[in-house]
Amino acid sequence: MATVELTKDNFDSTVRDNGFVLIDFWAEWCGPCRQFAPVYERVSEANPDLVFAKVDTEAQPELAAAFDIRSIPTLMIVRDQVAVFAQPGALPEPALTDIIGQARALDMDEIKAKIAEAQAGKGSEGDGGAPDA
Repeated sequence: MATVELTKDNFDSTVRDNGFVLIDFWAEWCGPCRQFAPVYERVSEANPDLVFAKVDTEAQPELAAAFDIRSIPTLMIVRDQVAVFAQPGALPEPALTDIIGQARALDMDEIKAKIAEAQAGKGSEGDGGAPDA
């Protein structure tokens, strides 16, 4: 599958409509970004069931700011509209493949339950901070 160029206009719909999206935040002037690009492309070809997307931080500064991108390249993985991974730096192909495997193995129901639990806990003092059993 070809890499999708994300903009402020299509970002939300791309993430909403696809269960697993990898996002490469990059810029044309960035040497490590240019070195990472062929790795990202090869891994995208090996994983046609996933959406591989790119955000040009120069053309889309609002998206870079919204995700507090301070270093490029930065790779982010979004599963079921939850960011499950974000790390700056160009990854070698085996590391990228491994991270995708780890993200595939995540139990998203468990992660969403923990997020809901954390959000519910913000509104009340509840159990006084007792650790979960």
